[in-house]
Amino acid sequence: MSGVQVLYKPLGLAFGMAGGALAGALFNRTWKAVAGQDDAPDAHDEERDWGEILAAAALQGAIFAVVRAAVDRGGAIGVRRVTGRWPG
Repeated sequence: MSGVQVLYKPLGLAFGMAGGALAGALFNRTWKAVAGQDDAPDAHDEERDWGEILAAAALQGAIFAVVRAAVDRGGAIGVRRVTGRWPG
């Protein structure tokens, strides 16, 4: 493992945690705007139907994937700018 990879591990963890918090907040705001509800359904919510639960899960997954990719890519670019090497 190179020095850049060792440096990137804790930064990647911190970026991931921040990205998770950002994605959660973005999902909650998006769900409220799309569905007009404060709380998104989960799989054990018996008052919600399959369509609503699956739509919420798909939206949440898409938001988390996009935020994770953006955070990972941004972190890697930042490490390259500082060290001159890609943290691959």
